[in-house]
Amino acid sequence: MPPHQHAWPADRWNTRPVAAHVLAVARTLTSATRVLDVLTLLRRDGIERYFTINPGSAFADGLDDYLRDLPGITVLDWEDAVRRRFDLAVACAVHASMHRLDARLVVLPHGAGYNRLVTESTGDTVSSAGLSRNELTYHGRVFVDVLGLSHPEQLDRLRISCPEALDVAQVVGDPCFDRMLRSRRSRDGYRAALGAVDGRRLVVVNSTWSGHSLFGRHPDLPQRLVRQLPADEYTVAVVLHPNIWNRHDPEALLDDARRMGLRLIPPHQGWQAALVAADCLIGDHGSVSVYGAALERPTLLVATGAAELDPHSPSYAFGQTAPALDPDGDLLAQLEQALHQDPAGLRPITDRSLAHRGESAQVLRPLLYSFLDGLDEPRDEPVLPPYPKPVPRPGATDRPTAYDVEGKSEGTEVSLRRYPFDPDDHTPRGFHALTDEHPDDALRYTAEVLARTETHAERPATRWLADTAAELPGLAVAVAALGPARHLLRLHTGLLLEARAEPDWDRPDPTLDPLLLGSAVASWLADGGDPTCLPGHGLTIRTGDHHTRVSFSTGPQGLPGGP
Repeated sequence: MPPHQHAWPADRWNTRPVAAHVLAVARTLTSATRVLDVLTLLRRDGIERYFTINPGSAFADGLDDYLRDLPGITVLDWEDAVRRRFDLAVACAVHASMHRLDARLVVLPHGAGYNRLVTESTGDTVSSAGLSRNELTYHGRVFVDVLGLSHPEQLDRLRISCPEALDVAQVVGDPCFDRMLRSRRSRDGYRAALGAVDGRRLVVVNSTWSGHSLFGRHPDLPQRLVRQLPADEYTVAVVLHPNIWNRHDPEALLDDARRMGLRLIPPHQGWQAALVAADCLIGDHGSVSVYGAALERPTLLVATGAAELDPHSPSYAFGQTAPALDPDGDLLAQLEQALHQDPAGLRPITDRSLAHRGESAQVLRPLLYSFLDGLDEPRDEPVLPPYPKPVPRPGATDRPTAYDVEGKSEGTEVSLRRYPFDPDDHTPRGFHALTDEHPDDALRYTAEVLARTETHAERPATRWLADTAAELPGLAVAVAALGPARHLLRLHTGLLLEARAEPDWDRPDPTLDPLLLGSAVASWLADGGDPTCLPGHGLTIRTGDHHTRVSFSTGPQGLPGGP
């Protein structure tokens, strides 16, 4: 092996002096994103940051491209990295080959502690990955300078699996979880980014990797959720482990569900914010479920992963204790029951995974700076920044273009439940309502409601409504959007009405989905409502606990439907 290059010749070209060189080491996307959490504790001025990929993982495809897109970080080839000397190296996954690094090495977990049995890494069937002698030693010597633990419980298992490493073990908490705690003030923004507005509850479905996971056992569960949950009362987001993205194509596998409104969270950013935003969690034995329960979100499991977890780990106990979801049962009823349960019931178990809650920054930053001889730790209070807003995969935020609608009326109040239409699910439900863009011609001719959602359309609203009535004489209601809260309707009688959502003084400016409006009017008419009463009395449209008051007026003199 070539001699180490102790000097950094490139530093002579820097405008600002460089006092320390820090190397982040990744084996997978999961470990890379966790290292980035830790790097937020280091100030940027005076520290040169580098990333390298420790080779050998089966899940490293695409990792190099991801790292090279990170701002302010230089990516080094592994062989280049081991030829250089660094003041500090940080990794959130350990491998014996890391002994080659010329740096003080700090290793942290890349999940909620150390829980999984991975024989390919540990070399045995009893040690948790990250705590094994096979990973932490080279030629019998522990090469890690600090082995960070998220909870003292892990010391007991380390004492059995690799007692030589006890001298370097230190309980530091979990910076990823603490960033989620810091992000709670951003909950409203996260919820809006995921469509959890106007009274909708956010259900986050998460899956770890392997055949024992939720997605391995029930890959159709996300689609069945968006089909069975009322679209105006629930929104569903899916978080899949990066290893699933590495080996499969979730965008294609979940394409139908995404067109029905499913939000698919990318693997490198967003799942933490989604947990903060969530009202309920459906998952398995992965760390995301543990984090969600630790945030006191009602959590239901469809897979426990008992076959691949250390039976002495908190994650194993979590899988055996957390409430179960029957994926073949009534999903809506099970979720509504879970939402009324006390989510703190799992706190005794999650407490065994996460120590120093909210304090990892105070523990970790002094530790990291102790290795940076040329820099003093900043005087300010160490904090972890909140996570950015989640950005679902493009196309996932579009609303469904067709619904099955159930409705009932009492006076001038209409209660609706809309379910995204699934051509493969023939469960009879009320009537069909769809947008003009929906591609199914057959459904178009059997629908009760049709809406044009584009406000800046080529044909004027009155012309489009007349043409649509001529083309589809069986329609009960046609709607042309004129703005976010203003629409023009044509009833089957030919009556034209303008509808406006009325403002409420303690709520934001209202919006009104034209397809929801048309469905409410159609349902009200079907229950015997007199259309001539609408201009005087209006309607209240209720979806779950959310309601919108709508007023109606007739067209101006001379227009069809006018006085």
